[in-house]
Amino acid sequence: MGFQRQRAIKVTRAEPPDFAVRPANANRESATQLETLIATHDLTFRYHERGEPVLRGCSMRIDAGDRLLLEGESGGGKSTLASLLTGLLAPESGLLLLGGLDRQTIGAAGWRKRVASSPQFHENHVLTGTLAFNLLMGRGWPPGEKDMAEAEKVCRALDPGDLLKRMPAGLLQMVGETGWQLSHGERSRMFMARALLQNADLVILDESFGALDPATLRRCLQTARDRARTLLVSAHP
Repeated sequence: MGFQRQRAIKVTRAEPPDFAVRPANANRESATQLETLIATHDLTFRYHERGEPVLRGCSMRIDAGDRLLLEGESGGGKSTLASLLTGLLAPESGLLLLGGLDRQTIGAAGWRKRVASSPQFHENHVLTGTLAFNLLMGRGWPPGEKDMAEAEKVCRALDPGDLLKRMPAGLLQMVGETGWQLSHGERSRMFMARALLQNADLVILDESFGALDPATLRRCLQTARDRARTLLVSAHP
């Protein structure tokens, strides 16, 4: 993976098979059987027409099944890259492909079905409604029995304190401003569950673990690894 601003953000590789990264110009003879899910070439993005680019010359490849860790300080471009990959932002220049097709060809709805994310906390929201609605709103509504069972399974996997047992109505408990008030950590786990339950080809978790204690973080990260087909985690170093 190449970035012109290499000191701002970087992708690191942990011991396989947990996390892996392949630079865009790497020798691919041993990876001919892998399916390229996301490919970018020379992406540039700036928020203001005459401002400095937040990203410049970003080229990378994400293969199906990858587990990637994106590190960088605040303001380094991690969330901007995540928003480009999810289709929330459009690059100023460069090429961004999902399964070999651009966003205009796939369409906004088609892109959202294949790439799901849990944005940073201040960009995510708990809507006034049931916990089930907040979890499954990106999957389809109303849910079937299988959807509800899977939502409960993911919640229990992410929550060592078992929030569902404390809620009188379980998944049907009203949450949000006029309902059950979720703690910072509970909201973070709900946002993660929401992304994981969309069954997308790529799940992006942007600064999702900052409010969690180490033991809960390990549990949530393992659940994300187990459930996501392809995973990109963005975090501070």
